[in-house]
Amino acid sequence: MGTVLCTVLSAVAPARAEDLDNLAPYKMIRSLQYVQDTVALGDHSAMEMQRFLLSTIDERLRTGESVLFDDPRNVDAALVYAMSGGNPETLEVLIRKDVDGHFDSRLTDALRSYLSGRGTQSVKSLAEIFPEYKRSRVGPYLALVSANSVMRKDPALALTYFDWARLVAPGTIVEEAALRRSIYIASEAGWIDKSMTYANRYARRYLRSPYASQFADLFVKLAVDHFEAIKEDDILEILSFMDVPRQREVYLRMARLAAISGKNKLASLAAERAQVLSGDGESVPKVLADLYSGLASVPSGDVAAAMESIIAIPDDKLSAKDRALKAAARAVAEEVLREPVVPVAAEADLAKPVRQAEDASHDGLSETELADRAMDPRAGIEETPVASVVEPAEEKKEQPESAGIDPAFDTFVSGGRSKLDEIDALLKGEGS
Repeated sequence: MGTVLCTVLSAVAPARAEDLDNLAPYKMIRSLQYVQDTVALGDHSAMEMQRFLLSTIDERLRTGESVLFDDPRNVDAALVYAMSGGNPETLEVLIRKDVDGHFDSRLTDALRSYLSGRGTQSVKSLAEIFPEYKRSRVGPYLALVSANSVMRKDPALALTYFDWARLVAPGTIVEEAALRRSIYIASEAGWIDKSMTYANRYARRYLRSPYASQFADLFVKLAVDHFEAIKEDDILEILSFMDVPRQREVYLRMARLAAISGKNKLASLAAERAQVLSGDGESVPKVLADLYSGLASVPSGDVAAAMESIIAIPDDKLSAKDRALKAAARAVAEEVLREPVVPVAAEADLAKPVRQAEDASHDGLSETELADRAMDPRAGIEETPVASVVEPAEEKKEQPESAGIDPAFDTFVSGGRSKLDEIDALLKGEGS
């Protein structure tokens, strides 16, 4: 915080003589912008100064005389403050006190709707206002607000707003936010190339931002959801900008989500890379990598080896969620390995239809005829009824030759289905 604090104080120092109560809001906003940009670039110690400046500016705006806003720079400062994490109630106070019409009511009404959580109601107003303000001092911030208000209904339009914000405010917290949100929009819309381009730019510039953990989550989801459409080299390039601990963390997150999502190839690759990046004295990353690798191996041919690997993982090295994940994986593996067992009652029931069919086919025959039929290997073939199986929503489906399923196997499948459904539900819950 030392460097940032000295810089900000030196900028404010000339105003100390004239007292903070008389300091112009636009000068205070400049200091706030500098601090916020510094935070986005990685100086987390500046966050305390950011809170101090937000509080100081809030007080200055609320207590300032109306004549203060005769200067358009102070009007813009108030609007930037509102869009930079400031108290939205302060904007309401300023609007109520604005008897001289310093503030554009179209803009303030749209911002009030947005800041109160009614962003969709301000979409039309912002679309009409933005061209007028795009090159002003509030332009980059207004672009962020406009993009956020339309990102669900019109992702393409939202990206144009974010792109403009990045163009006019490079190297700032505005660009950081625009890049991060652009990754999400493009990924959700299925624009994979755009998503990877935005992710690459973010990784090059803002990995030290306090919001970089959100970027990591977005990137992991992007890689897992669209692994088939993304080149592995592109993933490696983005991760190359990270230090070893961050790479390992991302690989572990990727392996976990991939394993839960059934992307076993990616889960194995990510777990393997996480293991390689784990140091000799770092047991937890290796344990987690082993767990996720084991999860990916359960659907493979060597289920027994996968289960042994999973069982060997110590619970005390896992979080509560990973312990639940381990238990679910073990249950799945045990179900797969369990030998089918046909209950005695089921065997008796299976025999009943055959006996009943035989009895029905023998009605009305003499003892001599019955004896002749018993010696004829072809007897009863045409007379024995064949049950027609029609699956739900698939009427008149032609049955393959393998339709005569082993009753023991059928009993195993139906008996284990409820337990597997519970396990699937647990895994889906983990992935959400």
